[in-house]
Amino acid sequence: MSKFRDKRNKRKRYVEMPALVLTPLLDTALNLLVIFMISAPIIQTGIKVDLPFGKSKEVGTQQELVVTLSKDNRIFFNSYPIKINDLVDSIKKAIAQKDDLPVYVKADESVAYGKVIEIVDQLKFAGVKYVAMSTRPVS
Repeated sequence: MSKFRDKRNKRKRYVEMPALVLTPLLDTALNLLVIFMISAPIIQTGIKVDLPFGKSKEVGTQQELVVTLSKDNRIFFNSYPIKINDLVDSIKKAIAQKDDLPVYVKADESVAYGKVIEIVDQLKFAGVKYVAMSTRPVS
């Protein structure tokens, strides 16, 4: 801490400079860091897919099973890349406890219709009862 001479009095009197307290700032920064570290795995990373438009309503479920077909015909199951040969086994494991879970298919609008039907056939072969097609809402 610096000490300065007070010029009002002729006597030598020293005044202490105030100290900068960084504890609240560090507490806030660390709290934010912890919050972001906890919430980062929860946020689903997106796969860029241009969905076609549709007028259906949004449906909320307790657990989502999503199969995504990207523009370059890559297949993802719940955001993880997967080969079409492994899709049936992964779906069977996912619906083992609750077989009435719907599977949402998100296909880029530029993907060939036959590729989407191939995925739906694989889902039906795996024992999925409900298949829903995801679309963008019409503005």
